[in-house]
Amino acid sequence: MRTVMLTGAAGNLGRAVASAFSDANLVLLDMKRGSLQESERQMFIAADLLDAKSVQAAVDQALARFRSIDVLCNIAGGFRMGSPVHDTTDKDWDFMFNVNARTVLNMSRAVVPAMLKAGGGKIVNIGAFAAQKGAAQMGAYVAAKSAVIRLTETMAAELRDKNINVNCVLPTIIDTPENRKAMPDADPMRWVAPQDLAQVIVFLASDAARAIHGAALPVTGLS
Repeated sequence: MRTVMLTGAAGNLGRAVASAFSDANLVLLDMKRGSLQESERQMFIAADLLDAKSVQAAVDQALARFRSIDVLCNIAGGFRMGSPVHDTTDKDWDFMFNVNARTVLNMSRAVVPAMLKAGGGKIVNIGAFAAQKGAAQMGAYVAAKSAVIRLTETMAAELRDKNINVNCVLPTIIDTPENRKAMPDADPMRWVAPQDLAQVIVFLASDAARAIHGAALPVTGLS
């Protein structure tokens, strides 16, 4: 049985992805447990993804229990509208890059060596459709998610011959309670349902996607 590690597991997308991997052992990483449950095949680990030592400790704990990490889903991330680039503060810039890109870096540094030792694996990152070009008041976010896409492509080039597939998805607006509250006049039926995005992630983590390396796959719903 495969073991799947998810970051941001307590969030809307994290819970949907965990549910979609119904045939796997699950390692659920987040700062707080929220509604996450534990079972024989499911473990929760509180981890600070910006702390390399915390991440490594979580990976070691998962390996001690399940012996391998076959799939890594880097779901943790965040979005904020920002200021024009010339007014962007260091705090806002660092926040966007930390939560979206550094989390991917820290997780990869901890998990990839275990995948190499095991002889393969799958990594799926969360980019953003908006990161394909610049957008006003979104400079830090677009730059950070663009970095995720470039990291995905680079890791794929480095690891494809090691039997490790690295790909990412590029969603538009995800249909969450928070987004519905923030945009009450929008039509959420045009957004991307978390369950639909989860199915794309599951596909990229499957053997059916073994020929796909370094893809940035748009998942846009009707938006």
